Amino acid sequence: MKTKFTQILKQRYYLLFFFSLLVQQTYAQQQITISGRVASITGEPIPFANVVIKNTKNGAVTDFDGRYKIEAASNQTLIFSSQGYKTIEIAINNKTTVDASLAEDATKLDEIVVVGYGSQQKKDLTGAVSLVKAEEIQKRQITTVADGLQGLVTGVKVRGGGRPGQEANIEIRGLKNLQNTNPLYVIDGLVTSANRDFNPNDIETIQVLKDASAAAIYGSRAANGVIIITTKKGKKGPLKVEVSTKTSFTTMPRYDLAGTEEFAKLNNMAYDNAGYPRQNLNMAVNTDWQDAVFKTGMIQDYNASVSGGGDNSTFFMSGNYFGNEGTVIGTDFDRISFRVNSSGSKGIFSIGENIAISNSKTDEMAGNPIIDVYRMTPTIPLYDAANPGGYGYGKQGVADTFGTNPLAISDFANTINENFRIRGNVWSELKLTSWLKYRFNFGYETSFDSYKFLRKVGNWSLNQPIDPSIIDQNKGRSETTLFENTLNFKKQFGKHDLTILVGQTFQKDKYEQIYGTKRNIPINSGTGQYYEVLNQGDSPVVGGYINEASLASYLGRLEYNYDNRYLFNAVLRRDGSSRFSDENKWGNFPSLSAGWRINNESFFKSEFIKDLKLRASYGELGSGNIKEYESKSFINNFGQIVLGNGQILYPSAAQVKLSNSQLRWEKLKQTNFGLDLGVLNNDLRLTADYFIARTEDVLFGFPILLTTGNDGGNPISNAATVENKGFELELAYSKKINDFSFNASVNFTKVNNKLVSLGNGQNENIVGNTMTRAGSPVGMWYVLQTDGLFQNQEEISAYKNADGKVIMPNAVPGDIRFKDVNGDGQITSDDKAIVGSPWPEFEMGLNAGAEYKGFDFSMNWIASHGATVYNGFRSVVDRFDDNSNYRAGIQPWTPENPNTDFPRVTKGSTLNSRGDSDRFLENGNFIRLKYIGFGYNLPESVLNKSGITRARLTLSAQNIITITKYKGLDPEFTNSNIFERGVDNGAFPNLQTYSFGVEFSF
Repeated sequence: MKTKFTQILKQRYYLLFFFSLLVQQTYAQQQITISGRVASITGEPIPFANVVIKNTKNGAVTDFDGRYKIEAASNQTLIFSSQGYKTIEIAINNKTTVDASLAEDATKLDEIVVVGYGSQQKKDLTGAVSLVKAEEIQKRQITTVADGLQGLVTGVKVRGGGRPGQEANIEIRGLKNLQNTNPLYVIDGLVTSANRDFNPNDIETIQVLKDASAAAIYGSRAANGVIIITTKKGKKGPLKVEVSTKTSFTTMPRYDLAGTEEFAKLNNMAYDNAGYPRQNLNMAVNTDWQDAVFKTGMIQDYNASVSGGGDNSTFFMSGNYFGNEGTVIGTDFDRISFRVNSSGSKGIFSIGENIAISNSKTDEMAGNPIIDVYRMTPTIPLYDAANPGGYGYGKQGVADTFGTNPLAISDFANTINENFRIRGNVWSELKLTSWLKYRFNFGYETSFDSYKFLRKVGNWSLNQPIDPSIIDQNKGRSETTLFENTLNFKKQFGKHDLTILVGQTFQKDKYEQIYGTKRNIPINSGTGQYYEVLNQGDSPVVGGYINEASLASYLGRLEYNYDNRYLFNAVLRRDGSSRFSDENKWGNFPSLSAGWRINNESFFKSEFIKDLKLRASYGELGSGNIKEYESKSFINNFGQIVLGNGQILYPSAAQVKLSNSQLRWEKLKQTNFGLDLGVLNNDLRLTADYFIARTEDVLFGFPILLTTGNDGGNPISNAATVENKGFELELAYSKKINDFSFNASVNFTKVNNKLVSLGNGQNENIVGNTMTRAGSPVGMWYVLQTDGLFQNQEEISAYKNADGKVIMPNAVPGDIRFKDVNGDGQITSDDKAIVGSPWPEFEMGLNAGAEYKGFDFSMNWIASHGATVYNGFRSVVDRFDDNSNYRAGIQPWTPENPNTDFPRVTKGSTLNSRGDSDRFLENGNFIRLKYIGFGYNLPESVLNKSGITRARLTLSAQNIITITKYKGLDPEFTNSNIFERGVDNGAFPNLQTYSFGVEFSF
């Protein structure tokens, strides 16, 4: 006991001695005031630089003159840092004045940008190239890369949707042609696609090449822009394991539709006004079709990776599962993918590979339930045992409708698309000298596609014939091989920096498919399920085809930099495609660009402006956007003909599609002027671009009469000329002050497109309610114009043309008055006029984020202004001449209710239900909170004993706020028809998505 007491006294003595030393040390470290100036190596002051006392959280920030003042102990150390400069430490050593000189940090100012067959420093770019941080894309819950780019890049327009497996449409710098607008994707040097079977979690860097000079190295493929993706690679160091999981819940927006009581009131009114006997509506039924068809969806996204490396080799492996259970019955998407990237070097030789394997499966919706939920009326039950298959879908005299029961079609018509894909490349490099390097790249991609459609016995719509069970299957395989040889020369001669690239590439594409169909598929008596194999049933139909194409190319690029002031870039690519005839096979695609870094001139003296560069470029790109054999004639050799006195049947052949051997490359000619500006030590950056793009000899198939004998699709010709002019602006600011950092950026895009000419002797092209006319934008709204409602017979009789002819003699009070534009005294299609544009005047994106200690926040807003869109939903529910549901709360015109803008409702008359009028055109403006997210990184002190080096929790939401006057489900809809870009006809909307994620590494 005495021993223990002695030990306690000794411990207390030691503690007392320790604290006495601490007190003495504290007195010795008396606080003094230190001041000074922080400047660059050249002597220019650095405002907003951080000055922190080492091993403490105490600090200060310099003012505009780079000066600071701080209280510290005389034997402490100050840490000086600022964005774009290297961090340094300076001991105080009893000094009261401490000045710091910071050197530029090349790793920040000279960011490397992949530009195709090589890389450049960002400050040396002369073309329009945008960089996107991979984490900005990966933190969103997306299916494809394109979804994640929305709002992040100027000049890039993305329109997607929430259907499982849906791929977004992406358009870079406006409309370049009249067919496909999606850009070229290059992943690790392989020309491919970043579609729904590509895992966005694998992205390391992503660059968007927007102008012709930046994209010219890809020649004939780059007319719609280029997106270059580099996937993650291993790094030297110990084995690193990263795991992330994200679970999301999605909800579908809803229409505001009438219930049974309101529907019956309006439906009876429409029949009464038409003089028809009313339907015998089943008032005991009140079906909410949206409740039956829409549900809460769920997305699961699991990702794991392993990476590491030594002195001579690195590796990266990843696996991903992505599952999306849709918000509409019968829709889901699953993807499983694996990736292996590795590289190694020995002396002057390097080799590496990038391989990705994926399998995706989509259960696609049959019909369009987005439309059917309002085509079906609330008086129709979900199920009706009297109907074949047992589903309700209306009954004549009781519930007439053209709608489809979505539950029935989901049950009786099943479509499954499955794709197994292998893609990757193997490369090797030989460093012949310090300034000369040879690289060989072999790319290979193959996919095995499986399509299966099973039509079970059962009906889903009124007056539908009873069809037998049918199974339709096809199996396809695509194969792409790519061979590339490049030689890269890079050397400095004093102030001259020269890089020369020459190369040759060859790509071959092959697709083959076999298909088969059978009818009267039996049911397995043991399972009650249909036999989903082609060896069952009868009436077989089989077929198949093979398509092949190849592209040979020669390329060269020269980059010249004089004294970091004058930049010059020249590219020439020559492409030859098998899709064109021999005389038009080859095309040349040159570009020139230049830059002037004014801030590096000796006469330029500015402490405020840190970076100032002017850019200018001109380039020509091509497009061979046609099928494999468009320049050749198509022959039908399955015909038969009767000849001779004996009327003998002989086989015959006939040309069924006109050929055009004169097809040639589309040519995009683009001029770009740009400005890059950095101030406040490059914390605040401005990028501005103005461009003019003109596509000549646009390849397009305009319809011709079948009497020509052409029955194989519209023949392609080099017809139209399309022009785009646009302006892009991005302003970004970022700053770190002690433990707090924040960033914000706003981007602005304005693009005006014009169809210069249609070609083929045509001046205009009408598709649906749109007019494409030479000298105007594509797909302008071409409709009848409404002019209020007739309130009485006197107004009808008084509505005359200049000759005194009553224009609408058959109208009655409450009907819509249409404008007689041509003054001929009647309302016909000749009175249609161009009344608006589906193209927005401008689009914007706002991005902001902040970090404090372990917490972070980010958000992304997008906005579109100036577009007029066509509401397909209202064109159905507001028409009343057929039997669909109606919008809730409408107040149609009646003698008792004349003060309304909604016409009288009547069954069987198209006067008030014409879809070709401006009645259903709406303002398409919107502002949307596309993404908002919060994250928390657990502190190291919590993780130390667990073996986990990093752990992070995230909570985010997408599409939760939309400010718009549009009455449809979503103003951000997509329509792949270029001429009907602004038509919302049952487009799958973007979904509200709520996500929770966990990430950790060890």
